[in-house]
Amino acid sequence: MITKNSAVLLRGFDVDNAVNFNDVVEACDWEDIRYVGPAPRTHIHKRIWTANEGPLSEFIYYHHEMVLIKEFPKKVILFCEIPPPEGGETPFVPSFKVTEKMLKEFPEEVEEIEKRGLMYSFSAPTRNTTASMRGRGWEDAFATSDKQEAERRAYALGMEIEWLADGGAKTILRPRALTRVFEGRNGRRMWFNTVVGMHGKEQSSATMADGTELPLKFVKRCEEIIEEESIQFKWQKGDVAFFDNWALLHGRRPSLPPRKVLVATCK
Repeated sequence: MITKNSAVLLRGFDVDNAVNFNDVVEACDWEDIRYVGPAPRTHIHKRIWTANEGPLSEFIYYHHEMVLIKEFPKKVILFCEIPPPEGGETPFVPSFKVTEKMLKEFPEEVEEIEKRGLMYSFSAPTRNTTASMRGRGWEDAFATSDKQEAERRAYALGMEIEWLADGGAKTILRPRALTRVFEGRNGRRMWFNTVVGMHGKEQSSATMADGTELPLKFVKRCEEIIEEESIQFKWQKGDVAFFDNWALLHGRRPSLPPRKVLVATCK
């Protein structure tokens, strides 16, 4: 059902807390995959973590979970323990629809970028901070405070590291694809990148693999298309949502507190 529909919602199943949620996750018998990425998160219970703990006032842009890492989850499972009083939806987007529209409007640009590949960079502090939705420190991300060991682990994940004067780390990822086709998805070409989310930001960048800038018109129109195709999902207490991470981009709308959504990622 997840593969066919890209998302499946369980509502009204009396799931109240992280322990109940972990029971649901383990009942599925899918192998766990450890999160690697910039979001500040806290381990709660067994396979359960908080979702991004960055400020609720910020919009978390649409993305495939761990899209830039060599090994990324096939499924993302979310549980709403406390729905926000206002806002806080988890919007999602059928990824192939973005590719279809971009190919229609920018056929030459899409194929050129696909051929040349993409390069991303991201700067991380030494230690975690929840002051930013991208506040995860490199020591937590790589589970070590040893720089040489961090470099080794980063390399295994397909990254390069440059050390910053303030003790932080700049990670560089290249080359990366613009789109991907996955088995069992009817040959659909997924918009499997995070160009809009990282292009021209204070902590990050997205360019072609050789450093050539991406056409601004291309990036801006992509942002518009993603929003046009988005589906706004409003949480209720106890909801458990299964997302096909190969097929869906997802994000987080700004909200008033409190909001508590937990997550598990699976192979």
